[in-house]
Amino acid sequence: MSAEPFTFLTPELPTDGELTLVLIECQPAESNPWGVPAYLFHMIGRESGHYMGRIRLRVGWNENIIRYAGQLGYAVEPEFRGHHYAERACRLILPLARQHGLTQLWITCHPDNSASRRTLERLGAQVVETVDIPIEGPYDAGNERQKMCFRLDLA
Repeated sequence: MSAEPFTFLTPELPTDGELTLVLIECQPAESNPWGVPAYLFHMIGRESGHYMGRIRLRVGWNENIIRYAGQLGYAVEPEFRGHHYAERACRLILPLARQHGLTQLWITCHPDNSASRRTLERLGAQVVETVDIPIEGPYDAGNERQKMCFRLDLA
């Protein structure tokens, strides 16, 4: 990231008819364990108002972001899985990434998470490498010891 101060934008994200993203938090780099500013959104059913999951956009990058956390992170509640909400939320958040001048996004997932891998493939992300996760650091990986690193070109 550049030395210029970071400015959070007021996102005006599109909806996809059924899913909307609601901004919950803007997290400055200094209060983020990954050292970059981040937006946190909830995935909300547009008609029902149900919370369906969350998605985070980390604006910036460093080796820990590229290899372990990714710039996009998402989770869909179990009862809403199977409807491509993660992919749809990623597509809805891409305009905000572009507004911040990002030309590519790094996204990670566990190698055995086939649903997340399919999501990333449908988005057009390419696998770059699989890395071992160090035991120390802010890597909330649980028992998982590897991450697949994907790059999504935004051009």
